[in-house]
Amino acid sequence: MAEPAEPTQGPFSADDHAWMAAALRLAERGLYTTTPNPRVGCVIVKDGRLVGAGWHQQAGGPHAEIHALRQAGAAARGATVYVTLEPCSHHGRTPPCAEALIDAGVARVVAAMRDPNPQVAGRGIELLTLAGIRAEVGLMQEEAIALNPGFVSRMTRGRPWVRVKTAASLDGKTALLDGRSQWITGEAARRDGHRWRARACAILTGVGTVLADDPQMNVRHVDTTRQPLKVILDSRLRTPPAARILQGADTLIVCQQADPARLEDLLARGATVLELPGPEGRPDLALLMEVLAQRGVNELHVEAGATVNGALLAAGLIDEWLAYIAPVTLGHAARGLFEGPPLADMSARRQWRVMEINLVGEDLRLILRPV
Repeated sequence: MAEPAEPTQGPFSADDHAWMAAALRLAERGLYTTTPNPRVGCVIVKDGRLVGAGWHQQAGGPHAEIHALRQAGAAARGATVYVTLEPCSHHGRTPPCAEALIDAGVARVVAAMRDPNPQVAGRGIELLTLAGIRAEVGLMQEEAIALNPGFVSRMTRGRPWVRVKTAASLDGKTALLDGRSQWITGEAARRDGHRWRARACAILTGVGTVLADDPQMNVRHVDTTRQPLKVILDSRLRTPPAARILQGADTLIVCQQADPARLEDLLARGATVLELPGPEGRPDLALLMEVLAQRGVNELHVEAGATVNGALLAAGLIDEWLAYIAPVTLGHAARGLFEGPPLADMSARRQWRVMEINLVGEDLRLILRPV
């Protein structure tokens, strides 16, 4: 066996960047389908020419490296592999990709990032280097992480990446005083919102939204092979058995304490009811995040009212805020974005970093993260 090579981190050439960018574009094709697995792309290059390409398409199916190796065939020997995540080293639903790369005789593997999964966590790179393959990590790492914030969060923090979506007026209102909110933003923004639903593993709302709007909370306007899990925060099980949200995909209702009569009706409609008693008569949100992570939820998409949004904000559980702002005003008496106690001082204000600003139809879309 050849002497083990030490994994390195750059410097990377312009060609390296171009090929990794191609692998990242492939990984994006799995945006709606790979959950609970990460989105991964791979290209195999020999003598400056693409000989194999692939992406992870769905959990349980071949990983990106396997698709690319099958396409490359014998041309993989002596080639360079660009992959957006460290090749796996463990036997899960599929064999280890690191071993497949070794068996194919590749000469070099460039991974955008290490796998945060404790079952891998550097072991894939170690196997490659022990086999004499030149292994490098860190090329376009930020872009790779941005494709998989939920997977990284679940593996490193034991909870999903929580993205809160709001649709508000210029004066920060989400509904009229009587709760009516359809529609503040335009059709283009609403369709765009469905793309964010589609990439999520679960969609969370509150019973107040269910009672006021009777939403379906499913993915429409997007071609997808799956529907996210629906999660309803409902302390006293007020969700009507005939609610549209109970139709279609699996629904998890999280309560403080289940009333037997209401429980029976909801179970009959196919819902799962979970008791997670917490403070102030509400479900324990931090514990809920752990439960969802255990169920394989990477990204949690929240579409709720000010009560749920405020509770998540107070608990420090919001990782990202997807804010649509319509060029309309609703007046000071309309409903706001986040419920919470009044601030005693400006020093207590919440600060957000603007990550992205786009115009979607006639509406602004901001992506923000807490400072």
